[in-house]
Amino acid sequence: MAFTVVESFVDIPDGVEVSLDGKRVRVSGPRGIIEKDFTHAKVEITLDGDKVRVWALNPRKKEKALVKTIASHINNMIKGVTKGFRYKLKIVYVHFPINVQVAGDRVLIQNFLGERKPREARIIGDVKVYVQGEDVIVEGIDIEAVGQTAANIEQATRIRRKDLRKFLDGIYVYAKEEIG
Repeated sequence: MAFTVVESFVDIPDGVEVSLDGKRVRVSGPRGIIEKDFTHAKVEITLDGDKVRVWALNPRKKEKALVKTIASHINNMIKGVTKGFRYKLKIVYVHFPINVQVAGDRVLIQNFLGERKPREARIIGDVKVYVQGEDVIVEGIDIEAVGQTAANIEQATRIRRKDLRKFLDGIYVYAKEEIG
């Protein structure tokens, strides 16, 4: 009987420590610590010296796809603890000037289309959000938390029941970068 093995390797750079507890991966580096749980996946994760090996034995189609997906997640965790991620959003308005403030774990968007009640967007995890003029900058070490926070801000200014060709007001992502 022939066995097929699908595997993917992730290099661990100097200054980064990766530890495994079953399928729970913990990556620590100069910018912080990220932990993720991959117990739902039917793949194996092992440490081979200075590499992380993600593999599956006789995989079906979904397990085969999960190998590379989980390897990419671990690679993003390593990039996060060494460099970090930054998303830039642009505040765009034609009708009413939008005022954006950060209050605790929320982003308050005031005077959007002249509304009296401020719209709110939730900040996920240990993400830092600040406003510089017409830009909203979202930074953090976990790419999923940074991306979800940027998406929450974008979705908070989604326009309903108006002609989208005319009402282009909102807050939109225009740049995704590694802080490096």
